[in-house]
Amino acid sequence: MDRAEPFRFLASPPALFRSRAIARAALFCLLLASLTTLAAAGTVVDATGMQVSVTGGQRIVTLGSDVTEIVYALGAGDRIVALDRGSKFPVATSSKPNVGYRRKLSAEGVAGLSPDLIIATEDIGPPDAVDVLKSLAVPIVLVPEDNSPQGIVRKIALVAEVLGKTEEGKALAAKVTAEFDAAASLAAKVAPANRKKVIFFHGLIKLTAAGAGTSANAIIGYAGGINPMREVNGYKAASEEKLVEMAPDVILMMGDGNGGPTPEQVFAIPALSTTPAAANRALVVLDGAYMIGFGPRTADAVRDLAEALYPDQVGTPAN
Repeated sequence: MDRAEPFRFLASPPALFRSRAIARAALFCLLLASLTTLAAAGTVVDATGMQVSVTGGQRIVTLGSDVTEIVYALGAGDRIVALDRGSKFPVATSSKPNVGYRRKLSAEGVAGLSPDLIIATEDIGPPDAVDVLKSLAVPIVLVPEDNSPQGIVRKIALVAEVLGKTEEGKALAAKVTAEFDAAASLAAKVAPANRKKVIFFHGLIKLTAAGAGTSANAIIGYAGGINPMREVNGYKAASEEKLVEMAPDVILMMGDGNGGPTPEQVFAIPALSTTPAAANRALVVLDGAYMIGFGPRTADAVRDLAEALYPDQVGTPAN
């Protein structure tokens, strides 16, 4: 697996980790069993519960970095005729036309590419553009948002079913599940008392931080961190007083594509300058899709983050 960017995953206490691993294995078997039955029918049930008749699949538009990466991992990247702005992995995506941000789509722009199938994350928008796309004679399969290893398996199962790549889907799901469990086991080595408080900011202008229900919150947890913002849902602005109270040990951010943000930029902000993170210049910057995409590379992202947070406590097991 390509680990072009840094990051890793959080784990839970050993007993809980074992129970979750068993549950994941059961779900994995159930999902794989469903692949063969549904694929044969030519109809799939997407994330919204809609039955979609898949009659094409040679001219695909993918919307969502996780969706695009799964299609490539299944060996069907050559069928993609366009993708969204956030889909930048693997390198081959750079040669594909992009249709812009997946939540601000132009229905005319997508339709003009003459796709025979659209595979997208279920958060695409705006609603009026999605309504127009649904009115066309092009199947749209919406893939679930789910910030968990079970969710990644669900995504793979659905996309593999749509593409008619059942066996490849089984192999990829098994590989991703094993890698995720291995990454989570690393974070399980970190004692609860030693876990660091980590806050993820989308940007520095408004200091909007990730709370519960976000992929950033999930990745922090899987990597063994504690998110002080988890008491709120979604992304919320964090005041200077609140940041002083939460006292984050580490600031986590997405790369800006220009070599930043840098510690100098981050810790020059008054609201962050007095935090423990500032005292230790503790900033971790990761590629956005790699970090919060919850796709085939998420286990590597978990591993990278865990090692960045706990370099002296988390070791990579021998193969």
